[in-house]
Amino acid sequence: MFKKILIANRGEIACRVIKTARRMGIQTVAVYSDADARAPFVKMADEAVHIGPSPASESYLIADKIIAAAKQTGADAVHPGYGFLSERTSFAEALAKEGIEFIGPPVNAIAAMGDKIESKKLALKAGVNVVPGFVGEIEDTEHAVRISDEIGYPVMMKASAGGGGKGMRLAYNEKDVREGFEATKREGLNSFGDDRVFIEKFILNPRHIEIQILGDKHGNVLYLNERECSIQRRHQKVVEEAPSPFVTEKMRKAMGEQCVALSKAVGYYSAGTVELIVSGADPSGESFYFLEMNTRLQVEHPVTECITGVDLVEQMIRVAAGEELAFTQDDVKIDGWAIENRVYAEDPYRGFLPSTGRLVRYNPPVEGWTDDGAENGRRGVDGIRVDDGVYEGGEVSMFYDPMIAKLITWGETRDEAADKQIAALDAFEIEGLGHNIDFVSAIMQHPRFRSGELTTGFIAEEYPDGFTGAASSDELKVQLSAIAGFIASADADRARRIDGQLGDTLPPPHKWQIVVDGAAHKVKIGHKSIKVDGEKIDLSLAYTPGDRFVEAEIGDGVLGVKLARTRAGWKMTTRGRIHAVRVLPQHVAHLADHMIEKVPPDLSRFLICPMPGLLVSLNVQEGDKVEAGQPLAVVEAMKMENILRAEKSATVKKVNAKAGESLAVDAIILELE
Repeated sequence: MFKKILIANRGEIACRVIKTARRMGIQTVAVYSDADARAPFVKMADEAVHIGPSPASESYLIADKIIAAAKQTGADAVHPGYGFLSERTSFAEALAKEGIEFIGPPVNAIAAMGDKIESKKLALKAGVNVVPGFVGEIEDTEHAVRISDEIGYPVMMKASAGGGGKGMRLAYNEKDVREGFEATKREGLNSFGDDRVFIEKFILNPRHIEIQILGDKHGNVLYLNERECSIQRRHQKVVEEAPSPFVTEKMRKAMGEQCVALSKAVGYYSAGTVELIVSGADPSGESFYFLEMNTRLQVEHPVTECITGVDLVEQMIRVAAGEELAFTQDDVKIDGWAIENRVYAEDPYRGFLPSTGRLVRYNPPVEGWTDDGAENGRRGVDGIRVDDGVYEGGEVSMFYDPMIAKLITWGETRDEAADKQIAALDAFEIEGLGHNIDFVSAIMQHPRFRSGELTTGFIAEEYPDGFTGAASSDELKVQLSAIAGFIASADADRARRIDGQLGDTLPPPHKWQIVVDGAAHKVKIGHKSIKVDGEKIDLSLAYTPGDRFVEAEIGDGVLGVKLARTRAGWKMTTRGRIHAVRVLPQHVAHLADHMIEKVPPDLSRFLICPMPGLLVSLNVQEGDKVEAGQPLAVVEAMKMENILRAEKSATVKKVNAKAGESLAVDAIILELE
């Protein structure tokens, strides 16, 4: 067994590998860039080596620096995690020349399966169904247009070396191809050092099912069931679960055996994932197509660990060390249900724009996952597990992936796992930047999600006009009114006890008008009861003035609510929505009708940068006339390019920025007239 492993990665996956290696008695080495100097994974490792500036292209993507660090520290193996160099054959070959073991598949398998173009050729040769498309290199935009016309729209343009949702564009017509082809090439080059692009038919209403593969160096290859990854945004997975509510035992066997055969064809060992596009309209499951194979560990691997009890990171290490798998296909079972939500630094209330900055407050619902080696330990605390690599006071940088944490829940049933997600998300505190906690909570509650009728178009179809918060019932608003009234009385009681404020004999108000999202309720706080609009509410709540989070027992249920004080009350966040709550003593509430509302300023004449990022290009100059929908600028954030368009016909009056500048959120790029 290895004595020391270097982790050629960062963030939560570096923490994940370090924890398992530590349990196995293996020392670890972290490598880090300037941006990660104070990151948890650096402190967690036994040794740490600085490898360069913040941009990945100058640090984590430089194989020579990683190998030098391995030699310097005497590491005898390298775990690449996911992304960065994890599927780079040149990196694995360079490690082999230095006598350092690569904890991953053989070079020939990475070459054959890691390259989307070559993997499709191999799949075709092996008789595997593949999505219709152009398997070959595309010369230029005109060539891309001709290919797309032949295949038939819609088509998907993908960077050949891409992954993680980067370097992908969906085109519904020739205009989309012309606009997106060069951007796809640039994203592939910037993120993966490879600007090759391929084009394939986009299957409408598909399900995204993936099969987890695990093999050893002795020819044994198993499939560890499937994961459902259909809920995606911009081709980036948001929710993953295992097993899939769509897959039957017959389908699972057919898919698994075909994926194993494909893996054996390239002599695969270590952990890997075969991704399939499956027609949701065909319940037989026979309409599935090979999409790609990821020759590495997947972000969503914990859900497979939860239902099978198999530690995938440990198995990767043991396989790399030459050990044979200690179990067979018959030993692989499905125990319960697991769901993973990716908590991203993106603001769903502002069109899911990337949000970078400092984590002013970071308080997950349970302590970060620790690898204690127990089979059920992979399910976290009471079925709630948080995998993260951030800390309160740290920064989510513009240089890397926007994922803050992974929230994994396990239950005996799918509904139980989803209910645990909702409760855990209610208790998850993040402040200082935008995040998608409300959004993923809304998905967990959505009737379509609960029914299991999922496709990759779920988010676009269910939230066509963007996200404004989860739907909330009148019953929930009544409950929040009761909680707000209780808190208001507690705060008023504390205020009267502070010397010199209200005197000793003045009792706190006990009658309130609580307005929740525009709906007014009369709340009366009695000695033994709380009434909302004359109806008694069975409420049990512990609250101390200043609390940011409360758990209220209402009837037979528990409601977790995050609190943030506002001028006239609170922002109360629960069940996937921020509720604006105004609190007034009943005897003055009628005066609120006479308050003049402040009209927000008209900002339509400005082109405003929607997120912190790099201004890649500016397409207009002063004096130019523009039409509604015309591309004006391109801003890159977290390696994704975003086209900013004109909202109306106008003339460019003033240009305030130039290409190459780093812009803050809400910076004015152009002024129109």
